[in-house]
Amino acid sequence: MFRTILPALAIATAIALPAAPVFAETQPQHIRGTVESFGGSTLTVHTREGDTATIGLGDKTIIAGVAAAKIADIMEGDFVGIASLPNEDGVAGALEVVIFPPAMKGSGEGSYGWDLKPKSTMTNATVANAVKDVDGSTVTVNYGGKEKKIVIPDGTPVVTITEADRSDLVEGATVFVAAIKDGMTFGALQVVVGKDGVVPPM
Repeated sequence: MFRTILPALAIATAIALPAAPVFAETQPQHIRGTVESFGGSTLTVHTREGDTATIGLGDKTIIAGVAAAKIADIMEGDFVGIASLPNEDGVAGALEVVIFPPAMKGSGEGSYGWDLKPKSTMTNATVANAVKDVDGSTVTVNYGGKEKKIVIPDGTPVVTITEADRSDLVEGATVFVAAIKDGMTFGALQVVVGKDGVVPPM
């Protein structure tokens, strides 16, 4: 199953659009919020900005979930997605971490702008080493011949990608949606939904 799931954090850089419907724009947008309702193929989300987004799900819309993990679960060789902001020393400080299953290794590799917070970046890369200290952890990651050091403070949300389906899109569930806007509505490429109290941190 995991071979059919594109990591949510890779959508910003590369994804094949569903065969139907055809949308007016081709640049994915990210919608974060909670499910107000889901029926048929229409998902209504109360966004973190306070708006209501109407999102259509197609036959090829990918549904994924997240499961809780820990900083100690991050191992050398893991492929991770880390959203971060530079700290006062200029070193990247993690906002969240996604540990991808092995089948997703290499997907969306790189470091690029991200919209979790102003000036945040997303780095999808392989962990070269991870060092634990009293204030958290520091990981060094490699991508495309480049290297980046990221500090992961204690308390940083860490999750892994897990299976989910449309039955998980219940009222109140937290979602992260990558979608193409068409007028006042959106067509979903992928929906990541929180399960068992775990919130998609991306």
